[in-house]
Amino acid sequence: MVTYGGIADDFTGATDLAAAWRSRGLRTAVVLGLPENATDLDGLADHDAVVIALKIRTAPVAEAVDVTRRAATILRGLGAAQLYSKYCSTFDSTPTGNIGPVLDALGEGDSTGQARGAVVVVPAFPAAGRTVYQGHLFVGEQLLEHSPMRHHPLTPMTRSHLPTLLEPQTARPVGLVPWATVQAGAGAVRSELDRLGADDVRYAVVDALTEEDLTTIAAATEEDSLVSGGSGLAAGLARRAEQPTAIPAVPGRRAVLAGSASAATRGQVAEARAHLPHQRLNLDALRADLTGEVEWLRAWARECWQSEPDRPVLVYAVGDLTDVEDDPGAAALVEEALARCAVAFTADGARQLVLAGGETSGAVATALGVPALTLGAPLGPGLAWAHGVDRDGTDLNLVLKSGNFGTPTLFVDAWEAL
Repeated sequence: MVTYGGIADDFTGATDLAAAWRSRGLRTAVVLGLPENATDLDGLADHDAVVIALKIRTAPVAEAVDVTRRAATILRGLGAAQLYSKYCSTFDSTPTGNIGPVLDALGEGDSTGQARGAVVVVPAFPAAGRTVYQGHLFVGEQLLEHSPMRHHPLTPMTRSHLPTLLEPQTARPVGLVPWATVQAGAGAVRSELDRLGADDVRYAVVDALTEEDLTTIAAATEEDSLVSGGSGLAAGLARRAEQPTAIPAVPGRRAVLAGSASAATRGQVAEARAHLPHQRLNLDALRADLTGEVEWLRAWARECWQSEPDRPVLVYAVGDLTDVEDDPGAAALVEEALARCAVAFTADGARQLVLAGGETSGAVATALGVPALTLGAPLGPGLAWAHGVDRDGTDLNLVLKSGNFGTPTLFVDAWEAL
């Protein structure tokens, strides 16, 4: 029976949360997009946790709120006792949303009520270098406002104090549970959340510097009907002794499709180019003849696989930031091209795909018509192989990777985990 229901604001964030729950021994599935009917999820009733992946991080607020409410209704219908609002560990948002409006909607639509005090806000993910101290979010040793996220084209993060970031997004008061309270244990955190709630403080940013801090916060909130954060809070749950069944490894050709321009993905591309056959998307050629250029890439991949059937091919968008500089239409073109490549490659026998970037992952999963994924063992913080079936009934193994996650050698060695 489903105990935990996640609502993620993008596709890679959904697999990030699901991977964390899977690492704790929970049978976990990801539903890619809002299902048309609740009956479409009947086969997931035997899972412990289900995440619905939405594309609402930068959607209009009204749209984000509407689909969030619908997703919550579906998850409650599956039996989820706790809803988890999953957003990026770098709190990607703007002064008008969407984290605050989504949280407000989930609270309003919660028939059980949040009877146990303030709702926690926990983006901390120490395993990925995200920590929170005195309400300030750090990325590695840098404050968020000094990190590369300051220059994000859609959600530039120019401040680091989380209460200050959240307050413009909601009419409800925002408080703080400081690190000293977290160090005092789960009971102290619970008492402070209850005190804040009694003072009509709706949301509480909670400091966390270590994975042990997340374990403390998870214990303090285990009976809450609504929590929020990155995936770190989910990883703080106690590990179950019995582990879920391994996902099937689907034999076939291998490919990496990387649309992200993040520093981590650019490093992974640089490492992979020394080991894998590779092509960078030619934006001019794609604009001139999208279909023809994708067919050229398809023929190139076939030739690579003919000579080395088990060797992955790499198609990427960005080797250097200048590849997309001053090109506002590049992102949509890259998504479309990589989605078409995925369809063509799977038609030619590719069955194991690593997808880099939230928009890329969403575009590819949609193009392939994969409705849901069952998570396998983690590849690393926020990453796991998954198993799904496309609209043609073809079994696939997929990794949906946030642009910022993964080791430098991920594109080369991810296949070993299968």
